[in-house]
Amino acid sequence: MPTAPARVPHETDFDALLYERLRKTPWFLTSLVVHAIAFLVLANVEFSSIPPEEAKRVEATLDAAPPDELVEIKPPEPVPDEIEPERIDDVTVDVPETDDDATEQDNASEDDASSDTVFDASQSNTAIGLGGGLGGPPGRGGGGAFARRFQRPDDELNGPTEAGLDWLARHQVPEDGYWDADGYSEFCDGNLCDGKGYPAYDAGVTGLALLAFLGAGHTHRSGRFKDNVATGIRFLRRIQDPEGCFGVQSGHFMYSHAICTLAMAEAYGMTGSPMLRRPVVKATAFLERAQNPNPSGTGKLAWRYSPQSGENDTSVTGWVVMALKSAQAAGIQVSPSAFEGAAAWLDRMTDDATGRVGYVQPGVSPVRADGRDERWPRAKSEAVTAVAMLSRAFIGSALGDESRHAAAMRRGARLCVERLPRWNENDGSIDHYYWYYGTLALFQVGGNDWRRWNKAMKRAIIDHQCIDGCERGSWPPLGPWGADGGRVYSTALMTMCLEVYYRYPRVFGTR
Repeated sequence: MPTAPARVPHETDFDALLYERLRKTPWFLTSLVVHAIAFLVLANVEFSSIPPEEAKRVEATLDAAPPDELVEIKPPEPVPDEIEPERIDDVTVDVPETDDDATEQDNASEDDASSDTVFDASQSNTAIGLGGGLGGPPGRGGGGAFARRFQRPDDELNGPTEAGLDWLARHQVPEDGYWDADGYSEFCDGNLCDGKGYPAYDAGVTGLALLAFLGAGHTHRSGRFKDNVATGIRFLRRIQDPEGCFGVQSGHFMYSHAICTLAMAEAYGMTGSPMLRRPVVKATAFLERAQNPNPSGTGKLAWRYSPQSGENDTSVTGWVVMALKSAQAAGIQVSPSAFEGAAAWLDRMTDDATGRVGYVQPGVSPVRADGRDERWPRAKSEAVTAVAMLSRAFIGSALGDESRHAAAMRRGARLCVERLPRWNENDGSIDHYYWYYGTLALFQVGGNDWRRWNKAMKRAIIDHQCIDGCERGSWPPLGPWGADGGRVYSTALMTMCLEVYYRYPRVFGTR
């Protein structure tokens, strides 16, 4: 039978008992106990030093919602070549111009939105200047507002439009996201497409290609070509300098900058993407700073190849007006004086007798590069008149006075229908630049003038789209400016002509 353990006498004091137990305890356990006692003593001292009211304050702070900067750790500057989903709040109000917008997260309903919104031709929109837009606030897809892809009013154009976009998608530089005006054939499948342009216009033709995708409702969020749009936008964001200019400031760079601004403004207007707001704000501000002062000493005038050069021309001014109007319609503030100056220039360039608008002189036919006038006669084109017509439509909408330019629009329309689109290489009648502006301008006028133009335009464009080989879906870069922009330029412009039915709403004329 086991012997019961001896009991410790009751009168043994606590200190002696603790000493005896510790003496028999292994050294590592002793160390552990000592450290534990030390921790409790220190903790008791630390907490007891906090006054009761301070302890309550700390407790209340922890229960409150943490400040925003503690929710998400992010770098002060966004990675410039990343397109991320964004959360859309209210993009119609001014927001701080910070690049932190690039890290905003989109609502799932926006990212997963369907891209097959049906076009409703009965809807109107006084906010001209939004590709694929049919009214409503920026960034709100569906319901007729900035619709994405459409059931086109003319089914005959579905195939050619998609084929044009497909060619552009196949010839985009995959990693960098731009369209190479002279090196696009590197991405040909099988035979090599001919028709190289000038490398100095890479930024400009990239903007045109993006406009073609946006015009069909494709954005970096939705549509079959959303990846192409996303990488194109990344490229434009990367090449925007601190002043807000897209690309290198040399040569005739204002063309490229205005076109890129137009593309970014349309992308922002269609999606409300917060990461696009600051680039558009900066690009728009650059355009406003670049406007020439009026030599009369009051107000402003127009634009040419470089900022405030003292020289003006109608062609560059046309692209700038479209870019500024699109930015305004997307919620960016634009000074009314910018549009007033452009209107003053157009009035100055209009011949009172004929209604023809000149390039740098009143009523003079469009300009040609050296050596091209013989093959592409100026008399075959009303390109500058068409530019002025569309600019006046945008200016009237921007200033809320559409009727101001109605008479000039109709006089210009009569000149354009006397020179309808015709694809004839022998007589030099091909002019893609003219056809692009003429199509947009005559659509604004509507009525019989538009019907005559539309019939001729479709015959000239659709019948001469390439259908074989790697060129399928594109148009050869003929005309007075085809050698500059190349096949990317011609394909983007002709594709946008086919999108005119839903690209911009009408302000003038009938439906």
